[in-house]
Amino acid sequence: MTAARILIVDGEPKSLSLLREVLSSAGYTPLTAARGEQAVGMAAVEQPVLLILDVVLPGEIDGCEVIRRVREFSDLPIILLTTQAGSEDVLRGFEAGCDDYITKPYDPRILLARVRALLRRCARQSLASAALNCGPLMIEPSAQKVTLDGLEVYLTETEYNLLLEFARNRNRVLTHEHLLKAVWGVGFSSEVTYLRSYVHMLRHKVEHDPSKPRFIISRPGIGYMFVAPDSDSPEE
Repeated sequence: MTAARILIVDGEPKSLSLLREVLSSAGYTPLTAARGEQAVGMAAVEQPVLLILDVVLPGEIDGCEVIRRVREFSDLPIILLTTQAGSEDVLRGFEAGCDDYITKPYDPRILLARVRALLRRCARQSLASAALNCGPLMIEPSAQKVTLDGLEVYLTETEYNLLLEFARNRNRVLTHEHLLKAVWGVGFSSEVTYLRSYVHMLRHKVEHDPSKPRFIISRPGIGYMFVAPDSDSPEE
């Protein structure tokens, strides 16, 4: 498996060398740039998984301007390096679109911990926004769009959130309490009648035959299970 590529941008050769060594030792493939203009081009062409850059760079644009330009075409995670925590540079960095910052001099272990945490968070967000293909039913979280047999299905926000919770837990029995807490909140954990009403409405929008549901299957006394369209699980 190819090591994840991280673009590091620093105008100080020693600092750049240290960053490269720290990332290489952790199994990443570092890509390096010393100037902001070069960094923007490399971010577009090389498509790294992460960008680490100093706020102070030689040339016409600084680190914050690099972030602004990269944000025009990419949402890759960005860590800003600065010499002063809480400085104006940090505020400018967040306004430009960075995700985290770390101050110099830094402990390499802390830097790596920040890198790993940010990559994990972004991976979860990417997974959460991935389209869910359930046979004739397609759910696109990034657009909050649902289609059945290619035709868009219009759901209320609550109906959509309930369907999404079902689809992300397909082939698992979900209790009434779990669904109520996940979609409505802890305060609704005992409102089973409320849940049943929404399941009824949802079935009329996403099932071909609501009286014989193929997606949302009841588990009496327990909850519901969302199954794939080729499942033979009958409604009980």
